Amino acid sequence: MDGKLTETPAASGSSVLRNGALRALLVAETVSTTGGQMTALALPWFVLTTTGSAKQMSYVVAAEVAASVLCGIPAGTAITRLGSRRTMLLCDGLRAPLMLLIPILHAVGALLFGELLAIAFVLGAFSAPYGGAQRVITAELLADDPGPVGQANALFQGATRITLVAGPPLAGVLIGVVGATNVLVIDAATFAAAFLLVTLFVPAPARGARERGEAPPRILDGLRYLRHDRLLAAFGGAISIGDAAFQVIFISLPVLVVAHYGGHARLVGVFFGAWGGGAVVGNLAAYRRLRSGMSGRLIAVLVLIQALPLAALALPVPAWAIVAALGLSGLGNGLVNPTIHSLLTLRPPAGVRPNVITAMFTASAIGAPAALVIAGPAFTSFGSRPVVTVAVGFQLLAMIWLGAAAVRLAGTTAPDSPPE
Repeated sequence: MDGKLTETPAASGSSVLRNGALRALLVAETVSTTGGQMTALALPWFVLTTTGSAKQMSYVVAAEVAASVLCGIPAGTAITRLGSRRTMLLCDGLRAPLMLLIPILHAVGALLFGELLAIAFVLGAFSAPYGGAQRVITAELLADDPGPVGQANALFQGATRITLVAGPPLAGVLIGVVGATNVLVIDAATFAAAFLLVTLFVPAPARGARERGEAPPRILDGLRYLRHDRLLAAFGGAISIGDAAFQVIFISLPVLVVAHYGGHARLVGVFFGAWGGGAVVGNLAAYRRLRSGMSGRLIAVLVLIQALPLAALALPVPAWAIVAALGLSGLGNGLVNPTIHSLLTLRPPAGVRPNVITAMFTASAIGAPAALVIAGPAFTSFGSRPVVTVAVGFQLLAMIWLGAAAVRLAGTTAPDSPPE
């Protein structure tokens, strides 16, 4: 690999976009993720404003993340048995009515906190298989060709980052106009729209373990593979800590606004949008870089650019400084994330890929529920800025670890086959 962590694409981005199924998948992902990003602001805001409790807000978010972690490992086997397309349809087909259930119960005065926790948990349970299936079907539609798959992953990264620009600011405006409960109705509609797009325009891939007559991998084969592959194992550990810290950092934004910046929902949307806008710019800049690969040293620099500016959140600075810091952090993330996600998709062999991808999802989220459960009472006991300070510190340590692993292991190759 000549010290690079990506392959040179064999096809241009335009040739990838000629694939109609991939275009439909990209639109479906953009629509669904935009709604999800709106909910990332609307649901915590809904809980915070209806209960007045940052603790209960953090518990709801923690329930959703915890379900994703608990269901992450079995999700790989489920994807193999059901197929990637059918898994995506099942997840979106069930998440739409579940999300709609929250505003309906609230409207009739029947939404108890326990029920809200349960709905959040079930919604989270479908996120792991959906995310893993989306990665798997992308590789299947492009016949596992490293170049087009790498380009497609960059497109999906860019689309996801655009939703960070559009979703939270739009949610902030809509919360002020129609209320948080109606924003949740809109998110339910985005799940339904994604379901229809995949149903109508994305054919079932003609390959997979079941079609080839192979025995499906066992539930723990993804973890066994990660233990065997030192590069993915190191990335998994660093991403687990970093994502847990990110969960606390992002959930702190509404609390910071309420405590220090006048309590305006629109400002929370601007904060989220600043990070997403920086990430979109980073994705656009990274697209050309992906064609020639990215060195481990460059990855190490970029993950520090992602982590260091977040220290501004812990300081009594004006809102514009928070916007600038979040934008710079997003820029670093946008520059480096396409390379990392392309590597995580392409490195495992197809036979064990669903299990490895969902195991990586689980590893990336495994610390978040505990971090959120701790953060809720900590907001009450210590205030928002001390909690953010600790989260930023863990984010920085995680990115130092990830960068060091990238530098040390840039020249390694993937194992020839999954471990026995």
